[in-house]
Amino acid sequence: MRFSEIRDHLSQFRVGIAGAGGLGSNCAISLARSGVGTLVLSDFDVIEPANLNRQYYFASQIGMLKTVALKENITRINPDITVLAHTERLDSKNIPEIYAGCHVMVEAFDRDDMKEMLIETVLTTMPGIPVIVGSGLAGWGNSEAIRYRKIDDTIYICGDETTVAGEDLPPMAPRVGMVANMQANTVIEILMKRTRDYFHL
Repeated sequence: MRFSEIRDHLSQFRVGIAGAGGLGSNCAISLARSGVGTLVLSDFDVIEPANLNRQYYFASQIGMLKTVALKENITRINPDITVLAHTERLDSKNIPEIYAGCHVMVEAFDRDDMKEMLIETVLTTMPGIPVIVGSGLAGWGNSEAIRYRKIDDTIYICGDETTVAGEDLPPMAPRVGMVANMQANTVIEILMKRTRDYFHL
């Protein structure tokens, strides 16, 4: 299948990304380059200098809201993509509204409690919508430990599932990028096997 055919197919779909940090920003860029038609982004945070070691932002964007800056960056790469940028703090009440109509969800949070909340909310209020989770990506090296695991048709996990980020083991661009792109690759794999009608949205 030629890239033009892949892009035309992916352009029919809407993908939600919860969080616009290391995982979310890099995953969004890969999906934009691949031709996904609509990206729905949500993050309430602003860009700080410390983010630039792994997140898809530039020094000139420090102080900007992450989703606003990410939309700007995506538009520069692929102006044909629709980007819906939200700046609310996500919770179980607004997730179904913000991500209504999404065919796949990408979980890109730092905190375990937020990851759990997103997964539970999507499973209960958006039945049948797959969630691609990022888990275990801090540090460097140990590339062979990063993997993709399918739990069922609605839960997929990307990462080593064990590494916990901390002061002595910070998240760094190579491993963060590997997991973010594995998430994007999983989204594309799911969407390439399905039609819009499959989701019954």
